[in-house]
Amino acid sequence: MDKTIRPVAIVGAGPGDPDLLTVKALRRIQEAEVVVYDRLVSDPILALIPAGTTRIFAGKQARNHYMPQHEINDLLVSLARAGHRVVRLKGGDPFTFGRGGEKALHLARNGIPFEIVPGITSSSACAAYAGIPLTHRGLSWSVRFITGHSQEDRPLALDWKSLADPETTLVIYMGVINVRLITQELIAAGLPADTPAGAINRGTLPDQRTIITTLAELAERVESAALSGPTLLIVGKVVALADELAWFLSAAAGDREALG
Repeated sequence: MDKTIRPVAIVGAGPGDPDLLTVKALRRIQEAEVVVYDRLVSDPILALIPAGTTRIFAGKQARNHYMPQHEINDLLVSLARAGHRVVRLKGGDPFTFGRGGEKALHLARNGIPFEIVPGITSSSACAAYAGIPLTHRGLSWSVRFITGHSQEDRPLALDWKSLADPETTLVIYMGVINVRLITQELIAAGLPADTPAGAINRGTLPDQRTIITTLAELAERVESAALSGPTLLIVGKVVALADELAWFLSAAAGDREALG
């Protein structure tokens, strides 16, 4: 085997719809000898990996890590040093709550060349597929992307007062586990209880489920829906536009709850 160290490609797979892969991401996947992937990479995208390419599942789910982060980092280094053409395939975008920076730092500090292939992050893609513009004149002039899950399962401690801005759209990654805490804290910090809010489950995929409700009712609606798989929470006035702008027909359209 040629032991030349090739750059490790840290590739964003996007939100799930394979048509949303970038051209470069698809090319890197098809050139790879080893693909290390996580649970957020959809089956249709995994199907694009050529036969004969080694696949390694790295897991990664809130409170359920199949392979700890340091083991994934070390695996990438060892595969690269063995001369393999390696792709670390991440759901969404590697640098948006994808821990891509941590992987890149570990590679750099071990003398391994790398490249970053951005992916369409779920915040923009899932919102678009649900008919929710993240900004809209007269409704929202800014967006904040936050994580609803703390590192090492520590208590979720956010600047709730800062987040409770009625003119800002909040996009919450990995927030289902703490959805009740999040809604309670935002309301306690002054965000009106009737603020439009939504949850998008398995966004951009054929079985996408979209819940449109209010901040006060979001936790109950999410918990009663027993959602499984990646779910994005969005809070802000723009969510109300989904009733007019929803264009993507999902298998669970009946899960929608109208405002009012």
